[in-house]
Amino acid sequence: MAAFSSSSSSSILRRFLLSRPVTSPSSLLQWNIPSFSPARLHSSFPFDDKESANLPPLTMPKLFVSGLSRLTTDEKLKEAFASYGQLLEAKVITDRISGRSKGFGFVTYATIEEAEKARAGMNAKFLDGWVIFVDPAKPREPRPPPPPQPETSETGFRSNKTIGWCG
Repeated sequence: MAAFSSSSSSSILRRFLLSRPVTSPSSLLQWNIPSFSPARLHSSFPFDDKESANLPPLTMPKLFVSGLSRLTTDEKLKEAFASYGQLLEAKVITDRISGRSKGFGFVTYATIEEAEKARAGMNAKFLDGWVIFVDPAKPREPRPPPPPQPETSETGFRSNKTIGWCG
């Protein structure tokens, strides 16, 4: 493998760039690049309306909201989803120790129809500068019971029934 000196690689790069046509703002229109202006805050980019029509129907009025900012609070979540119907609950899940948001939450509506409107209206939208995704909530799976604690004797030794004594 041949080593390149910085002067030869920079001259190669310079020749490559000079051989390319100059890009003007009018030639950029052919690329169809979306603009990210404040007017697009409630757009469904990169999804379109056809894609939201293919979503399966909801079976319960509870929605799972992912992609939340660490700064999103219960009040901000409730404010963002309140325009779609009667909200029963808007909860951002937080860490028990630090109290910070885990980046997801749940929104519960009075009816399934309101939840459908909220899912279609808020999926892939910006909230607190982050793109959020709205999906149907799934029932919580039961957790297995915790393993039993090993028995300790008065001397502090545990007995291992298969091997013998250990300390």
